[in-house]
Amino acid sequence: MRQNQTLIIIKPHAVYENKAGAILSMICDAGFRISAMKMLKLTREHTEEFYVEHKGKYFFGPLVDMMSSGPVIVAVLEKDNAVAELRRLVGNTDPEEAASGTVRKLYGNSMRENAIHASDGEDNATRECTFFFSITDRFSFR
Repeated sequence: MRQNQTLIIIKPHAVYENKAGAILSMICDAGFRISAMKMLKLTREHTEEFYVEHKGKYFFGPLVDMMSSGPVIVAVLEKDNAVAELRRLVGNTDPEEAASGTVRKLYGNSMRENAIHASDGEDNATRECTFFFSITDRFSFR
């Protein structure tokens, strides 16, 4: 059975540029349900912990700087085959290479400022959802 929950983070630049509403509308229009959501400002420490698998890579420092630079919107989304379906909707990490009509093509500015983080696999989706929300924080539609 495919996992039916995944996580997004609407990145600081997209929140600042007032793109969050349009992004959330796209997600809901694609059949996802929001089962938990909040706005917060990540500390450097929390950002480093969240992206720990990238520690030591050339982009880790700039990624941490960007993700902790302002408020983000974090949400748990629910849909059958949620991870794969969301990855299709958000598009390629590089907005220049993302397919037309995807979140990153429409709202991304660059590889780093690509508007949205989306869990890249089912194991990460589970880890990421519980990083931000306890199981009792999440509402199930099933």
